Amino acid sequence: MENITSSEWQVMRVIWNKKEACAMEVIDSLSDSMDWKSATVKTLLGRLVKKEMLHTTQLGKKFIYSPAIDEKTAMSGAIQDLFAQVCAQKAGITLKDMIEQVELTQTDLDLLQETLLNKTPVATIACNCIKGQCTCEHQGGI
Repeated sequence: MENITSSEWQVMRVIWNKKEACAMEVIDSLSDSMDWKSATVKTLLGRLVKKEMLHTTQLGKKFIYSPAIDEKTAMSGAIQDLFAQVCAQKAGITLKDMIEQVELTQTDLDLLQETLLNKTPVATIACNCIKGQCTCEHQGGI
């Protein structure tokens, strides 16, 4: 999956919610929260088509956009991209920091606790950094 910008995520969230939409429907959905001109939304839609995140179907003079990738798959890719930028030995602290920064319902907390209880720990985690990117023992410190 190709990386998408935060603005493109906003457009994708509308398309995932609607299942399919024309440009005007996306513009209408985002008009209250984003101060974007219609040309901006159309540019974002075009970029998402080029990145193969959206399919297009022409219906008369308008194009109908539908997701080429489901939301869960896109989120999984974004999570993998995030953790590829962090030393593998810091994944746990990164998750802790993420949890501290978001609001969670009791249902969310129950799901996280169940997931943690069922997670099998590993004895050690190998550093995945290039030399000079971290100070773990594997790297020999800096």
